[in-house]
Amino acid sequence: QVQLVESGGGLVQPGGSLRLSCAASGSEFSSYDMGWSRQAPGKQRELVAGFSSGGNANYADSVKGRFTVSRDNAKNTVYLEMNSLKPEDTAVYYCYAYLFGKMSWGQGTQVTVSS
Repeated sequence: QVQLVESGGGLVQPGGSLRLSCAASGSEFSSYDMGWSRQAPGKQRELVAGFSSGGNANYADSVKGRFTVSRDNAKNTVYLEMNSLKPEDTAVYYCYAYLFGKMSWGQGTQVTVSS
């Protein structure tokens, strides 16, 4: 099972930017569907952005045009570039990896958007 470690969260003002990173251990990184979900207090976890097995990036409607997901297979790392952040983006962000019916999650990193 792949191990995932997120970093890059923090406190940012509305309109600001952050970049999250997720480093994965193990082999066959390029074979995994990778991406990001988030969970705000009192809400269900939701998919934010990720890569499907076909290699296409998908985004939640609420982040389209503001967030960009990317991956560097040579570094076993997936990124989430977040721009024009809003208070409603405040949540714990989780990296995920999916392969052959197995889902792995990172420990999460807190993102707080507040003035």
